[in-house]
Amino acid sequence: MSNKISLCMIVKNEEINLARCLQSVAGAVDEIIIVDTGSSDQTIRVAEQAGAQVVSHIWQDDFSAARNVSLELATGDWILFLDADETLEPGTAQGLRQVAAADNEGYFIKIINLIGMEGSIETCPDLVFRMFRNKPEYRFRGTIHEQIVDVILEKNRQATFQIAENVVLRHYGYLNQQVIEKDKKNRNLSIIKKQIESDPNNHSLRYHYGVELYRIDNFSEAAEELTKAANNTDPGTIYYPKLLRYIALAHYSARQYDRALEAIALGLEFFPNYADLYYYGGLVQLELKNYAGAYECFQNALAMPEQPAYYAPFNGSRGFRAYYQIARLAEAFGNEEEALRYYILSLQDNAGFTITLSAIVRILNPHSDPEYTRQAMEKLCDFCTPDAKRLIGTVYFTEGAYRLALDYFEKIDPAAIDDYTSMLKAICLIQQKRILEALHLLDAIPLNHPQYPLARMNEILCFWLNKNRTKVRKLCEEFLAVGLTADTSAVVTMLKDSLYKRGSAPSAVLGPEGMALVKDIILRALDLQELQLAEGLLAKVATITRTEYALDLARIFAHYKYWDNAKLYTELYLQKQPDNAAAWCQLGEILQQSNQAAEACLCYRRALSLAPQQPQYYVKSIRLYQAMRQELLAEAVLRYPDMPLFRELLEEAAKQ
Repeated sequence: MSNKISLCMIVKNEEINLARCLQSVAGAVDEIIIVDTGSSDQTIRVAEQAGAQVVSHIWQDDFSAARNVSLELATGDWILFLDADETLEPGTAQGLRQVAAADNEGYFIKIINLIGMEGSIETCPDLVFRMFRNKPEYRFRGTIHEQIVDVILEKNRQATFQIAENVVLRHYGYLNQQVIEKDKKNRNLSIIKKQIESDPNNHSLRYHYGVELYRIDNFSEAAEELTKAANNTDPGTIYYPKLLRYIALAHYSARQYDRALEAIALGLEFFPNYADLYYYGGLVQLELKNYAGAYECFQNALAMPEQPAYYAPFNGSRGFRAYYQIARLAEAFGNEEEALRYYILSLQDNAGFTITLSAIVRILNPHSDPEYTRQAMEKLCDFCTPDAKRLIGTVYFTEGAYRLALDYFEKIDPAAIDDYTSMLKAICLIQQKRILEALHLLDAIPLNHPQYPLARMNEILCFWLNKNRTKVRKLCEEFLAVGLTADTSAVVTMLKDSLYKRGSAPSAVLGPEGMALVKDIILRALDLQELQLAEGLLAKVATITRTEYALDLARIFAHYKYWDNAKLYTELYLQKQPDNAAAWCQLGEILQQSNQAAEACLCYRRALSLAPQQPQYYVKSIRLYQAMRQELLAEAVLRYPDMPLFRELLEEAAKQ
């Protein structure tokens, strides 16, 4: 039996993607047929250079019509159809030849969808029908999400399909940049709406319509359309698990939590081992503040077996993401040891999941104990990939652990360091008072570079943090002459005047951009124990702005243990927002650290009265009461050493 394979494609303006795709199939197929629907770039030239037969076709908002043109030209025994933003995984060619020699009518192929943006790309596997015997009666149907499986079964009721076990595709089309450039969402929705009007009983089409609605964030309508599709779709249909998951996700995203739980319960009746449904059930329970239910869902997700490809499982739903959510629950209940254990499990499952690294560093608290943090993280790095190790420096930087961050940045070959990391390294050098080295990095950034404004701002801070007011004034005046946004200009003017006892500029009313900059400067001043500098700069900020951002400022002061300043700004915030539970809790923490336990108890109780669903407020109250009880018992034992009751109670409290 012959097994010649024809690759059939339709393309438009795909010069970059197409080159990658055709390179991946070299040697795996016997001929390439490409239908171009109006490219204005070098797509046709790329195709011809790869040896493809290219034919032009006028686009008619009909994917099937274009695909069928390619089928008419194919001479192979088998049709493999791909999109330009897909590739055949290396080592797959032999598997393709093996399935072509088997006695089936077509094949589903595993595809790895890449989702997200550069630096945070996720993978999501799925099964797609992409290979079938080349017969004249087998032609695509449907203007979008074109169908061929149904057509084959209509023409040949004895047809059998299998999964091509050793063949894998990779799909780049869901990456954010690809979606934006091609305007896929609007294009697909426009085409599919036309077709569904003419074929309202096509439930497969309605499923795809619901998915497109979900992708444009029209969640309520998406849930409605997907539910209609599910009610009229055979549960044995290969996309049925995904359909049920989309219904749950649409309700969840529309904040219809009870309906989301109903959809999840129904889905688990059909697919009891579907980890995604348990995971999303956990997220719904978190929104409902049902923490026990959330914990159970995440644990169930972890207990699920390996997921079949046609479930299109969300990456990490039965691994690092579930571990991470359990860790967050443990942290919310004040169990940092348990939280750290699950964060580490999450990191072990996916060393590139940077949010977990950040959580681990936060719990280790590098500002208070940098050496212990360093040792702990070095042990964790035994199982991290080189890329994950590079990320640790950035995580340390984000947590304000500049010395530890610099240790990692200095391990990177200067020739290989990117501009962003170079800027972070310069800031770390400033925080270590290594001014000349920092200035060397900052001076290397040219005027037309995107990082230039940040470089100039940090050049100013080099001298501001060292109280060189003459140099600061000169640099600020030069920077202001470049032309800055109103907020940045106001902050630079504040820096210019803040080292003088009498400034010329009035206090500044700042927006989010300006206050983000001010908060970063305050944080860095406090990191260098320059409280006077921080207070002097804040004095230049208008009271209305300081009040609006008082809670953020209080957290910065509390992080560096300036309790009086933290208390001042928290109380300032509460004057305007007296019903903010988080602010009352923060005031309680500050008072507790200031040895004002009784006052702290009142603050925690106030937080509880405003937000009784928050477990951390209970935890803080209980632990403070326990500490107060133990302190009171210790005092009683000293005052009444001959009374065994107090000693027994103290021993009992110590065991708790």
